[in-house]
Amino acid sequence: MEIARSEKAEAGVYTSVLRVRREFPMLYLNYLGVPARRVGPALVAIVLVAALMVMGGLPAKAQQAPPPPESKPSQAAPDEAGGPEGDIGPMAMPKKAEAPPEPKPQPAKKIAGMPEYSIRVDTSLVQVPVLVTTKDGQFIPGLREGNFRVMEDGVPQRITKFEISQAPITAVLVVEFAARYSRFVYDALNASFVFAQSLKPEDWIAVISFDMKPTIVADFTQDKRQVMAAISSLRIPGFSETNVFDALYDTLDRVEGIEGRKYIVLVASGCDTFSRMTYDKVLKKVKDTPNVTIFTISTGEALRIWAEAVGGGHGPGLMPCSVTSGLDFLQADNQMSTFARMTGGRWFKPHFEGELPEIFRDIGANIRNQYVLAYHPSNAKLDGTYRKLKVEVVAPDGGQFHVHDQKGKDVKFQVIARDGYTAKHQVE
Repeated sequence: MEIARSEKAEAGVYTSVLRVRREFPMLYLNYLGVPARRVGPALVAIVLVAALMVMGGLPAKAQQAPPPPESKPSQAAPDEAGGPEGDIGPMAMPKKAEAPPEPKPQPAKKIAGMPEYSIRVDTSLVQVPVLVTTKDGQFIPGLREGNFRVMEDGVPQRITKFEISQAPITAVLVVEFAARYSRFVYDALNASFVFAQSLKPEDWIAVISFDMKPTIVADFTQDKRQVMAAISSLRIPGFSETNVFDALYDTLDRVEGIEGRKYIVLVASGCDTFSRMTYDKVLKKVKDTPNVTIFTISTGEALRIWAEAVGGGHGPGLMPCSVTSGLDFLQADNQMSTFARMTGGRWFKPHFEGELPEIFRDIGANIRNQYVLAYHPSNAKLDGTYRKLKVEVVAPDGGQFHVHDQKGKDVKFQVIARDGYTAKHQVE
């Protein structure tokens, strides 16, 4: 019932609207003052159209919707089309031709009767320069591979390479140049000049001076005149501090990347005032730096002897490494001796200036006449540990080795080599 009443009401409204629409043109013409009977059918039609435009068109049911455009059938993208679809259909984009899969490598055919071999490459080779001299520092020549016994952590090692070093040297002269005592500076410069004069044309040498910090005076060169000029430029020291730990650590860090065997000649008092590096850190750096031998020369010994004679002694001084503080210099001597001993070098403590030429002749002979032993360690672990070394000189039959002088008397000798080395770390 409700639906029927709604339809009747809607039909009544529709009839009223049509009546108003039919009679509106006549009423509109009368409103304009134009008698409707004088108007032709054409003018009535025009007025009707204008009225419809003013009224906003027919109701939704009275309007005739334009026929929908014919929908085009959707075009499916072919399988070979590689591009995206657009308003005009898929865009053909050729696909790249797929490369055929690579054939799997075929294992080598085994030849009947041929045994199988495996190759193992071991790159862990330890080189140990060894110096054998008499107690007077004279080099003992003529030794063979069978005269040496190498022990690593108490375990004998098999020597795989043996030679006598005769190659040119690569050395760094590290000189203490501080305004503490003029006598120390005088000794250091004299020792440097003597060292420069002992060089051969094929040797490479660099000069570093230090007080508070190290300074490169001359980079590596084979020109002896350039080395002498660099040493001559050290005239007036600026600071009284002697930071020997910093200087040695910096020098070791610089020569670590140089291939081959390197030598450091440290000319200094051995006293350290306030280095950033501690003694333990320097010792660790010495242990971890391979293929470096350090020779040390302590300066100022004559002045220290004079200070003791006039009432110095071994008590504490007014300042670090004062000539009145014998304990400081005893510690300095121990440090200089340790640097040399750990690397297979030698420590010298000249009392007079006249001893310097002989000292540098010994250093040159030690550097140019070394026995170089090489072996593959039986402990092949790459664990970064420090391993103790001990080198002995024995008779070819394994017995005690004897050295005789011209009169046939036994001569004491010494074997100088590194105390140990740091094994490499495992690389993953």
